[in-house]
Amino acid sequence: MATPLLEAFAPAKRLLADKAYDADRLRNWLGDRRIEPVIPARATRNAAYPLNRAAYRRRNVIERMFGKLKKWKRIATRYDRLAVNFLAAIALVALATQWLK
Repeated sequence: MATPLLEAFAPAKRLLADKAYDADRLRNWLGDRRIEPVIPARATRNAAYPLNRAAYRRRNVIERMFGKLKKWKRIATRYDRLAVNFLAAIALVALATQWLK
């Protein structure tokens, strides 16, 4: 399901993902579009792919942002039925967390 989601966005230089996305099919799809996969290899992979460690460290910023969003009960439990309302709630929470720093 990653490829249909990624097709909806403009092409990027690289894709940062965790080990769950370490699949040859996704890596080939990214390579065809000249997108650098920054995905660590699973422990079961025989030959590990090279990893841009400097870029992968930046993934921590995204993980911390999701952690902050999940502290808000409305976001964590997804009270809103409509995606538009849910997106608006995320925007408000993101604004509030930046303002309350």
